[in-house]
Amino acid sequence: MKALSRIYTGLIFVFLYAPIVVLIIFSFNQSKSRSVWKGFSLRWYENLFRDSTILEALRTSIAVAVIAAIASTIIGTAAAVGLKKMNKNLRSAMLTLNNIPMVNPDIVTGISMMLLFVAVFGTTGLFRPGFGTLVIAHITFCIPYVVLSVMPKLNQMNPSIYEAAQDLGCPPFRAFMKVVIPEIMPGIITGMMMAFTLSLDDFVISYFTSGSTAQTLPMVIYSMTKRRINPKINALSALMFVIVLTLLVVINVRQIREQKRRKSLKFEA
Repeated sequence: MKALSRIYTGLIFVFLYAPIVVLIIFSFNQSKSRSVWKGFSLRWYENLFRDSTILEALRTSIAVAVIAAIASTIIGTAAAVGLKKMNKNLRSAMLTLNNIPMVNPDIVTGISMMLLFVAVFGTTGLFRPGFGTLVIAHITFCIPYVVLSVMPKLNQMNPSIYEAAQDLGCPPFRAFMKVVIPEIMPGIITGMMMAFTLSLDDFVISYFTSGSTAQTLPMVIYSMTKRRINPKINALSALMFVIVLTLLVVINVRQIREQKRRKSLKFEA
């Protein structure tokens, strides 16, 4: 039974990652063929870094993702702390509202935010569709994921630690920064990474809220797929996968080392 479960798990991972492995392999293919290997080459990576449209879209996507990740992490962490202090019934209701944007179809969120920005711009002249509205939209749909990542860490934390810090003379804000934040930091980092990857990956909401002045990488890739698929897309996708995988490995190793350090400190105490 144990062997069967391992085989089943292995098949799932093969099904998930085999297409990515094929994509990475063919990003080094010398020809444009997507099925026939004709030799190793870096020509598509060279062409990728010479394509000004893709590089500009990449810069826009990274800028939006970084701003959205930082802003949504700050807002989402503050919201999670506030929810923790609410009574049980109100907290349950607010968490239900927080979960709605995550299960809501992206196209509904994108169209509703587009209508909001157009209405505000038409009446006040603010929120002209472009880079600013794109950032606001990404922050909005990233916040619920940060809240969902931070809340479990707040539930695991012993509230007496924060109170003990205040009893020892630490001001509330300093106690929060020195005691609470380190305790929930794994959840904050997880939420920030999730916000960054979701923002970098988003297409539907970006399509409706970016206007005509800002284009993200998924939008450019989508426009490229309307024609014959260029192998530059394989090279770009391979680079993005490697970067995200590296970030995940670094953060997981850091968390494991931090957990071991805390265990050793508790053992010494």
